[in-house]
Amino acid sequence: MFYWVKTNRFIKWLYRDQIWSIPNKENKIYLTFDDGPTPEITPWVLDILKENNIKVTFFCIGKNIDQNPEIFKRIIKEGHAIGNHTYNHVNGWKKNTKEYLEDVAFCEKKIHENSGNLKSENGNQESKIFRPPYGKITSSQSRSLRKLGYKIIMWDILTADFDEEISQEKCLKNAVEKIESGSIIVFHDSVKAHKKLSYVLPKAIQYYKEKGYKFEILT
Repeated sequence: MFYWVKTNRFIKWLYRDQIWSIPNKENKIYLTFDDGPTPEITPWVLDILKENNIKVTFFCIGKNIDQNPEIFKRIIKEGHAIGNHTYNHVNGWKKNTKEYLEDVAFCEKKIHENSGNLKSENGNQESKIFRPPYGKITSSQSRSLRKLGYKIIMWDILTADFDEEISQEKCLKNAVEKIESGSIIVFHDSVKAHKKLSYVLPKAIQYYKEKGYKFEILT
């Protein structure tokens, strides 16, 4: 399986209408979690984040919100940001723009239905942020979503916790080796990533803290 752990600069330039990192001089980084909420792993992730007083961004699948509404509500109550990750975890390269936008809209509907009047610990306001599953989105889909007011959030660092062929140690190396101020880092609170995430997340957080990084949500 080929992927860049550190996203290639040419790719960032080529798709510059999408957000790959948020450069800053304050040593801020942005932890993100895709594919939840999942009962097997998301509550544990939330416990670790609470222990360390860290706020992150969860890009949630609408179908999983439907199936796990209480976990979703806990994410909001504990002050984390929510992003749209489509309802059915759709590969944009395999859907036409109309079908893709419908799936995104259905996920947005589930986010609204299940967040209601909930208030987070830090009073975060709802924002329209979106991450395409697999990072696969066409120019037409991207343009249409941006016209609807979405910020399309990609990543600077891919931990590859989903990759069953790499070791836990390699995954940890991916998570910490090329990080810099402004990095957007991708983890997954999914069943597939459970084993590696359980090993990597506490160690990565310890490393980030030792290096003086500050944790911010995406809005």
